Amino acid sequence: MQQGVGGGGAGWGQPGHHAAVPPQPPIPPAQGWPVPVPPAAPPQAPAPHTPAPHAPPYSPPPGTEATGHIPLPPAVAGTGGATLAVLLIGPAGAGKTTVARHWASTRPVPTAHVSLDDVREWVCSGFADPQAGWNDHSEAQYRLARRTCGFAARNFLANGISCILDDAVFPDRPVVGLGGWKRHVGPALLPVVLLPGLEIVLERNAARSGNRRLSDEEVARIHGRMAGWYGSGLPIIDNSDLDVEATSRALDEALARALATPGF
Repeated sequence: MQQGVGGGGAGWGQPGHHAAVPPQPPIPPAQGWPVPVPPAAPPQAPAPHTPAPHAPPYSPPPGTEATGHIPLPPAVAGTGGATLAVLLIGPAGAGKTTVARHWASTRPVPTAHVSLDDVREWVCSGFADPQAGWNDHSEAQYRLARRTCGFAARNFLANGISCILDDAVFPDRPVVGLGGWKRHVGPALLPVVLLPGLEIVLERNAARSGNRRLSDEEVARIHGRMAGWYGSGLPIIDNSDLDVEATSRALDEALARALATPGF
């Protein structure tokens, strides 16, 4: 009997038995083709931030400004578009005419400026100069100028135009006092006093010329009498260290407070 080939080789030539197949390595991809990459997961939207229930976001009260967590009081808003009649009082050299003109020219609504000294000087021939002495003639011209200013102010107000007047009104002299102005302009007239230090008005008066310049003695006398406005309840602005623009802002804030006063 013929022997199987490779005698003694287990599994070869015996029926019912197959040789074991060794594991095959993975087939490498063909050259030039990219290796497939699984698709990336879509980006997830960040979860909305919600404040912790014990720490709600801070918001300042209406009408206030917040600095950190300290609310500040609301600032004075100013007079805005209100139609006003204003009388700016002050001694010679206080800067009342310059400030009144600047305030009138920078308001957002039509505003006129009327200076009593300017109106008095409309009289050319026969002008009664108060520097030559206060007498019946100069007093009559002062009263006439004040009535003229009051008439002009009422005319402006009737046409929706605010008006600011300036005058050296004395608290202890009714002839050139506040009552006459209120009679001619109206009870809604808002007086404000401009009263810098004596050295300031002396310096400003020295820079004047013509009949607007007074002697130092007269300036000191007028300034001393103006001190009587302290304790009167009228708003008083010491503009010794303020320029024209800052003084104008202080005037507007004083007028805004007067408008906000109950009973105005």
